[in-house]
Amino acid sequence: MSLETITTISPATNEPVVTRTGVSSEDLRQIPETAQAAFRSFSQSTTLQQRQKIVERALDILEKKQDQLAREITEQMGRPIAYTGVEVATAIKRSRYLTRISTSVLGEEGIVSGEEEKGFRRYIKRSPVGVALIIFPWNYPYLTLVNSLIPAILAGNAVILKPSPQTPTIVEQFASAFAEAGLPENVLQFFHSGSFTLIETLVRSPLVNHICFTGSEAGGLAMQKAAADRIVNVGLELGGKDPAYVREDVDLAWAAEEVVDGAIFNSGQSCCAIERVYVHEKVYDGFVAEVKKVLSNYRVGEPSDPKTQIGPVVSKRAREAILAQIEDAVKKGAKNETPANETFENFPPNGNYVKPTLLTGANHDMVVMKEETFGPIIPVMKVSGDDEAVKLMNDSDFGLTASVWSKDVAAAEKLVERVEAGTVFVNRSDFPSPDLAWTGWKNSGRGVTLSRFGFEQFVKLKSHHIKDYPK
Repeated sequence: MSLETITTISPATNEPVVTRTGVSSEDLRQIPETAQAAFRSFSQSTTLQQRQKIVERALDILEKKQDQLAREITEQMGRPIAYTGVEVATAIKRSRYLTRISTSVLGEEGIVSGEEEKGFRRYIKRSPVGVALIIFPWNYPYLTLVNSLIPAILAGNAVILKPSPQTPTIVEQFASAFAEAGLPENVLQFFHSGSFTLIETLVRSPLVNHICFTGSEAGGLAMQKAAADRIVNVGLELGGKDPAYVREDVDLAWAAEEVVDGAIFNSGQSCCAIERVYVHEKVYDGFVAEVKKVLSNYRVGEPSDPKTQIGPVVSKRAREAILAQIEDAVKKGAKNETPANETFENFPPNGNYVKPTLLTGANHDMVVMKEETFGPIIPVMKVSGDDEAVKLMNDSDFGLTASVWSKDVAAAEKLVERVEAGTVFVNRSDFPSPDLAWTGWKNSGRGVTLSRFGFEQFVKLKSHHIKDYPK
């Protein structure tokens, strides 16, 4: 049987840029076997301090290649070169933070019981889960990968990586850096595949002890279903329909600049991008006017141009889906009030470009306010006040992040307590902070990455109950 050929198509030109050969069924059977053997050796022969040094050396290697890694991201998924180096740098900074806190989090000395009793000792230790399968997406490949990979390695697990076919080189860069840093053979493995059937084989393998999936809601449900016949944990980081609420007391020019950036950065291709905006009726018209001013100065263009702010979306299919949401909204009464901008009308040829689009008069009858967009659309809806805003913000199957924009920070803090989302922002958006738990509510996922809690999925607890031998 011939092996699958996986071709990465450039979003900017729709021409092939990278080709890889998919994994064979036989190789896929061997990967978890060698991973299990590597895990047993690695977990027993290394200390946390030794693993920390390996991780730090690997990060140093990646850091020196930052410019090359940035170019690869731009070429493969289309984000402007002005920003891709920042992703690499942020991923390294995030990884160093996780490494730094791992000493206190993993606690190799154990957690002593609070109940003392003469002749007895009781304590709890954390043990690595075994082999972790990490499936990660193309939109922020370095950031989404390190969320799981770094804690998994630090905890003493072996890891199997499955990248998106859109960004295949990321796993190769990590594997090379960790090998050079001294990570034992087969502790970190990867494979390329566009076949869910092959991925499903690994998900169902008893030699895989934990599964991390970052991607769409449909993909997460498929992973969960594939694992349903096993007692195995499946961590899911899925989509979002993240709302922003602009209260009547804000500086409108400032709020418009921030909200636009939160909505259309990376062409809106972020699970935590702002995808729907609610604005107090007293400042609605003023806010819309300021958004128009902001958009009129944005630059859409070829992603390799350092002046470009917005590049193409990832594929023709994604472009069609985004345009369909715009069409649906306009048919149902929304107005396309996108301002004139020469770069919005004169795209580079052949790419999957979508101009940042301002839709006013939006409501919840429209697909753009209910289903994930993953594109540079800003739908704006007028609300009467806080209560209506919160009700509408919570009227969603998703619950990843939400933001409130207000001069009255104390009032906004009380307001976000009523919002159903794993992360709530006041006067900020689209920023997963490494010291906070990254977790989805509702259909946005299950489990936690980042912060001290992000380590918990990669360890299992073992209680030790020791009685002195009778004299």
